[in-house]
Amino acid sequence: MTRQRSSRRTTPSCDGGPWRWRASTSPPPYGSTRVHVAGREDGAPLVLLPGGGTTSTAWFANAGALAPAHRIHAVDLMGDIGRSVHDGAPLRGAADLMAWLDSLFDELKLDGAHLCGHSYGAWIALTYALHAPHRLGRLALLDPVGCFTGMSPRYLAQALPMLLKPTAERVRAVHRWETGRDPEDPVWQAFLGSTASAHRSKVVALRRPAERDLATCAVPALVVLAEHSRAHNPRRAAAAARRLLPGASVVMLPGATHHSLPTERPAELNRLLAEFLA
Repeated sequence: MTRQRSSRRTTPSCDGGPWRWRASTSPPPYGSTRVHVAGREDGAPLVLLPGGGTTSTAWFANAGALAPAHRIHAVDLMGDIGRSVHDGAPLRGAADLMAWLDSLFDELKLDGAHLCGHSYGAWIALTYALHAPHRLGRLALLDPVGCFTGMSPRYLAQALPMLLKPTAERVRAVHRWETGRDPEDPVWQAFLGSTASAHRSKVVALRRPAERDLATCAVPALVVLAEHSRAHNPRRAAAAARRLLPGASVVMLPGATHHSLPTERPAELNRLLAEFLA
């Protein structure tokens, strides 16, 4: 059974104050998955997958707006930083990530849940929609990388020193280079610096889905691209998403950057998500 305990977790303030979560830990086979649960108990389930190198904390600016209509399950990714503990079966590739999410959906009884991911989390979300479309209600992809176009070589070169030898200053420098400034919220800025020393066991390499597989995706989808994203070419990604993902709603968020979603453009993003998931 899922082990649950009371947790009052203070995150960067938004929507009128700190957000309080109930922590839930889902068991093996891959390890213990930390899930933070918030919102209406009878609300439509909404699973949130953060970008690589962050945790469920990344949704601090969105939970307050989405909780009145949804039962939010914000996940720390298996293999990445955070409080999920990868001490079970190995993560060899995307198939194991899909099996991990299958077990999570089974344990928490999430069939029919909406699934939303940012960046690397968006790639996992799209891959899961192709793997198990019958288990999902709707799919929201926030500046997805490795889904419709490749990542920018310039972005990878800029991030390489941080990836090879992470330090707090290198993490902040990549964020500053991509967004043009430091994070507005000082707590979030401190959190990003702390990720340099956080443990990762296995971050699965992104492999772009085949066009023929994307064409068969039956899950209603929203794709939000950041106009000034430097992680990829957002206009090419938008065009490819419109061409490859049938029926998807594709939106370019003016002025947004890859790393500023979802933390620094909450009003516009929350409105888009609320309308799409209603």
